[in-house]
Amino acid sequence: MPNNLLLGKEQLFSRRQLLKLGICGAGVAGTAALWHTLNAQSKSIVKVPPLAIAATSQTTNPMQMLRNFDYGVVKQENGRTVREFQLTAGTSVIQLNSAVSYNVWDLNGRIPGPTLRAKQGERVRILFLNKAGHSHSLHFHGVHPAEMDGIRPVSNGSAAIYEFDAEPYGVHLYHCHIAPVTRHIAKGLYGMFIIDPPTPRPPADEMVLVMAGYDVNDDSHNEYYAFNGLPHHFMDNPIPIYQNQLIRLYVLNIIEYDPAVTFHLHANFFDVYRSGMTMTPSEKTDVITMGVAERHILEFAFRYPGKYMFHPHQDAIAENGCMGQFEVIADKSSQPPRKTS
Repeated sequence: MPNNLLLGKEQLFSRRQLLKLGICGAGVAGTAALWHTLNAQSKSIVKVPPLAIAATSQTTNPMQMLRNFDYGVVKQENGRTVREFQLTAGTSVIQLNSAVSYNVWDLNGRIPGPTLRAKQGERVRILFLNKAGHSHSLHFHGVHPAEMDGIRPVSNGSAAIYEFDAEPYGVHLYHCHIAPVTRHIAKGLYGMFIIDPPTPRPPADEMVLVMAGYDVNDDSHNEYYAFNGLPHHFMDNPIPIYQNQLIRLYVLNIIEYDPAVTFHLHANFFDVYRSGMTMTPSEKTDVITMGVAERHILEFAFRYPGKYMFHPHQDAIAENGCMGQFEVIADKSSQPPRKTS
């Protein structure tokens, strides 16, 4: 059976191929412009402190990835909104600390991969180019046809196109699905995939936290853990947020080799929107347990200024890198956000 999903080396994103697919179409659709305008207007009332992001040659920059969302390229095709993304698998070296470096597989030169973001009902098209030296693929969580499930290998030097409707709304993920899947994910081939609901969520300071582990000696156990790619980064560089500002965390647990971890926030409680597939919270807690690939939206605001830790409540995982802090900045002009539950 021919694999129509795969493109040969000679076809890799040539201009002819891109034109055939309509990728080089000029302009951004009015729908996308409207969405971005509405987002900009809603975010204008959200207070976000400026971030000091140090320049680095690292494959990962956790602070830069915190609020970085890839909305792709948007156009209209046959009356539908199509959102197109390009992801390229590569190889790189990550410096876990001053003494330990580790070879990873990255997506678009970063680990975790870009946080892709679409709106429910849009057509999503992902152009995947594999330059990582081994066969890989991209499997997206969500609803799609079998031929778009991303389990067919894409050989090194080849490309594939995944196309499906964005549904259901929520916070999902994508990852390589080539055996051994655990190793391919643990080496870095994963990212978050957010589908926004038709009615936007209330304005908030939105952030992405991806929990991951590193098995640096290939013994099927993690020696290091991290939020957004680098161990201890948010502990050494606290995330500034404003007092009483509603915070919306998109949290993903992609730690392989450990069956489950918790996420704990100090001195506060958060509303839980399980898998992000609801507009009303299901519970309020300060610790939530997450299995591998489980993800949630967590919302909270801090009443008092100061520094507050967040981490898995498994101390060994926290002490080996999955640890961070929020630094809450005083804002006497602010009011506590309206209760959602």
